Amino acid sequence: MDNRITRRTLSALLVSAGMALSLPAYAQNEIKIGYNADQSASGAAELGLSGLYGFQAAIDDLNAQGGVLGRKVVGVVRDDAGAPPKSIQNMNELIDNEKVAAVVGPTNSGNALAWLHIPQQKKVPVISHVATATDITARYAKEPQNYIFRVSMVDREQLALLAAYAVKASKSKNIAIIADTTGYGQAATKDLQEILTLHGIKPVGIEKFGPKDTDMTSQLAKLKAAGADMIITGSLADATAQVLKSMEKMDYYPGLLSTWGSINTPLVNIAGPKLAEKTVFAASTTEDASDRAAALHKRLVAKHPNMPAFVSAAQGYDAVMLIAAAVKQAGGTDGPKLQAALENLGAVQGIIKKYEKPFSKEQHEALGVADFHLAQWKDGRVVKLDDAVVKGLTAADLKR
Repeated sequence: MDNRITRRTLSALLVSAGMALSLPAYAQNEIKIGYNADQSASGAAELGLSGLYGFQAAIDDLNAQGGVLGRKVVGVVRDDAGAPPKSIQNMNELIDNEKVAAVVGPTNSGNALAWLHIPQQKKVPVISHVATATDITARYAKEPQNYIFRVSMVDREQLALLAAYAVKASKSKNIAIIADTTGYGQAATKDLQEILTLHGIKPVGIEKFGPKDTDMTSQLAKLKAAGADMIITGSLADATAQVLKSMEKMDYYPGLLSTWGSINTPLVNIAGPKLAEKTVFAASTTEDASDRAAALHKRLVAKHPNMPAFVSAAQGYDAVMLIAAAVKQAGGTDGPKLQAALENLGAVQGIIKKYEKPFSKEQHEALGVADFHLAQWKDGRVVKLDDAVVKGLTAADLKR
């Protein structure tokens, strides 16, 4: 009897051991891609949320086609709530515990700058799909392998497009700058001054305001007195909305240009739908930019009726497709091989465009000023701007 018990026990242990051994093997059949971005807390959270919808849609499409290298793709999602400590924690967890092959994110540039060293040291590629600070991809550019890539709109590139439009649209060439006093606003002011100098233009006025200010009439009065007929802002959507409301108080409506933060709904919620239409901003795509964009937008809105900021959904989608292409080219998810594959990709069809060798050793930006266009709010939707000024812009006008 004892012998039978021993055999049964041994048999059970062997079965249990077999199951235990099979679990890691099964887990290895999955390709995990992390998503670390604010989806709930900061003013840019809706960019992170829309980015998530595009990220998930791309994974669904890959799995519908049989996955990548015959392996299922799994998204591992974390909300960093706009807080650098939480974002750092998420990165360590995604890389060390979840063993992700790559990460898409974050929403906020400050969060990226807080944890760039982690994926760089641990050799896990990251594609930033929202955060726009120039240093994100540049910090490790001189390292033998730079693991940080981007499919988003670099600040300097956006401002180059806005400045080119302002120069073409201004009848008097009296162009002014108004920006908040945050690091973002002042960096934009510096970039704009340098870019306008390349156009041979000195701003007729440069004004500042606090990020929580709601009345900019005194600053705008100075710009009006200086004859400014085009003003470029360096601020996020809520602050730009307050600039518009101050213009309304004064009945002063010069051309107002802003960065892609104006895609966020706070602009409409604070300024109102009609007033929000009085600013033109940069975008990498819009829901009406192409048939592919329209199809993805229709699909996402059917699932998420209140989806804001389609542009980040498209960028999230494309980031996943570029990672998938790199995994195929590398033949697996080894970090250094994946990084090298990203730098040597061929053609990859995305939503924003068909990418032709999007990255290289020297260039980790998949999108540049030539890919961007201008957009505006119309009847509660973000649509592409295609006026006479836009049609008149050439590559030579995009000075940066």
